[in-house]
Amino acid sequence: MKFDEMGNMNRKVLMLLPGTACDYQTNFANVLDDLSKKYHLICVNYDGFDGSDSVFPDMLTVTEKIEQYIMDHYDGRIDGALGSSLGCSFVGQLIQRERVHLDHAIFGSPDLDQSGRVSAWLQSKLVVPLLTSFNKNEKKKAKSKEKLKSFFEMDDKTADRFMECFSKFRPESIRNEYYTDLLTWLKDDIHVENTKVHFIYAEKMGEKYLKRYKKYFRNPEIREFPMQHEQWVFGPEEYRVPVLKAIDEFMELREDLG
Repeated sequence: MKFDEMGNMNRKVLMLLPGTACDYQTNFANVLDDLSKKYHLICVNYDGFDGSDSVFPDMLTVTEKIEQYIMDHYDGRIDGALGSSLGCSFVGQLIQRERVHLDHAIFGSPDLDQSGRVSAWLQSKLVVPLLTSFNKNEKKKAKSKEKLKSFFEMDDKTADRFMECFSKFRPESIRNEYYTDLLTWLKDDIHVENTKVHFIYAEKMGEKYLKRYKKYFRNPEIREFPMQHEQWVFGPEEYRVPVLKAIDEFMELREDLG
């Protein structure tokens, strides 16, 4: 695994956890500069997605490595962690397991899907081939790129970046990540003293996800945005700016600090 620290080292510490089949350089490319100006960032690339020959093992093993880093470098406590999509599963586990402490836990429009082994196996057999076939040939590549641009309103540069990301990681890592995420459950009504839970809710995902957020966490702060899943990191500025403002408010950022 790889942990890169950057940004304004005098500000609050915010860990960034990317989503499915992504490294942080791709997932957060459009917001990394903005966040770096205001936060001391810990940017995480999981095993299998860190440029090494490693393979992603499972969600809990990776969670343990994240916890160990926080314990070793920050005495077990950081100001906040922001998960994007699947990265939210790690945020949830960090809260639930209580081996380290987050003052602010920020969930970027997650689905928080959970299932049994048979269902997880079937889903991974269907979804993983789709994720790993975007660049199968030029015709497929062009069609996939246009779908990303249409659905998320990505520009060409962002769409190309994601197309490259999906093709550079080993299918085994993507399969293990997707499959074990479905098997890594959260309890209902999670509450940890002095941890504030915040959700970026993408309204276009549907209300069933809103219900999940309230099911798994006690009295979370939920901000609603008229966008698709994680469109604030993929799409144009009109989606990005309001969510970045919300993150500053979640983190109780004081603009007068250097």
